[in-house]
Amino acid sequence: MISLNPTKEWRFPSRNHVIRNRTVLAALTNKQSNEDGTLSDEEISFLLRRAEGGFGIITSAASHVMENGQGWHGEMGVWGDHQIPGLTKLADGIRERGALSLVQIFHGGMRAPADLIRTTPISASYNDEGNGNQPAREMSQNEIQEAIDAFAAAAERCEKSGIDGVEIHGAHGYLIAQFLGTVTNRRSDSWGGDLSGRSRFLMRIIEEVRKRTSPSFVVIVRISPEIENLGISLDDSLELAKHLTETEIDALHISCWDVFKGAQGDSRDSRTLTRRFREVLPDGFPLISTGSIWTSEDARFVMKEGADLVGVGRVGIAHPDWPLGLKNPEFSPDLPPFTTQHLESVSLSPIFVEYMHRYRGFVVGGRPLDD
Repeated sequence: MISLNPTKEWRFPSRNHVIRNRTVLAALTNKQSNEDGTLSDEEISFLLRRAEGGFGIITSAASHVMENGQGWHGEMGVWGDHQIPGLTKLADGIRERGALSLVQIFHGGMRAPADLIRTTPISASYNDEGNGNQPAREMSQNEIQEAIDAFAAAAERCEKSGIDGVEIHGAHGYLIAQFLGTVTNRRSDSWGGDLSGRSRFLMRIIEEVRKRTSPSFVVIVRISPEIENLGISLDDSLELAKHLTETEIDALHISCWDVFKGAQGDSRDSRTLTRRFREVLPDGFPLISTGSIWTSEDARFVMKEGADLVGVGRVGIAHPDWPLGLKNPEFSPDLPPFTTQHLESVSLSPIFVEYMHRYRGFVVGGRPLDD
């Protein structure tokens, strides 16, 4: 019988890594990195506090692999060797505290603001989101290969720093997702067309990352099950998931936003997204599911639906010791809004606290729920 206890030890089937429990701190935008992409002491402190709090896996914020892939100010980078000392400090600290470390690697694509990267954004095809940013131009064949190489170099840089693995960020509408979507990828060459063509960019990134890292290095892929305005459908994502299990990745991470819900606009099928993916994955293939998990009961629910590992974001921001609380089967930590003083007491810098004011209902005096 499969254990539904999120505090139990777990091992990656394909690697020699034992995780002390089933909890994952998901990647969290925090805007605390330095202008050159190096980690700040404040960002490292935030992540180490969650490692002290008992998380099994600690994932860094999204980290751009090329200078033209930066999505926002204060974003962590993994595109240069000058970033290695900070990564090493982070890796050593997480390991000393008993957790496994991941860096989430990505490229913003059309969501890299032109005024930030000082050049025209790039994407799978010409794309204009109409959000005030300069429209993105279509990438050339050479630029696609350069991006693939940059993802692999970033992973290699992470391993050199002592980081245990990377999460390739194919979710949330950034460059990899832009290649996966039928709306944002209208190419007629081998990088577009059917799902095989649209997923080629992601598959080649996985191949190159594996070539340039050791057999013990963990590689996870994160995807969004559905993104309507990009043309990413659940059916395609389920098919993609099956193809990904044939690669050398160690786990699939799905961004559900709400693990208790099913597919968008499908009232005929009550299965959760976690259940839908579990049913198409081979037995034993690791699945991480994230979205609106808060209590011990929530964690058990998503594991019952088929998740091997439980990913959280906001509860990990407010409650760094959340994994320890799960030892109580009735654990139900305080809900937002939280005071600035509370957030600062759990290792959020003033910059991070200010950013959290943008989250609906998260901070007292911040953006209201009904905004």
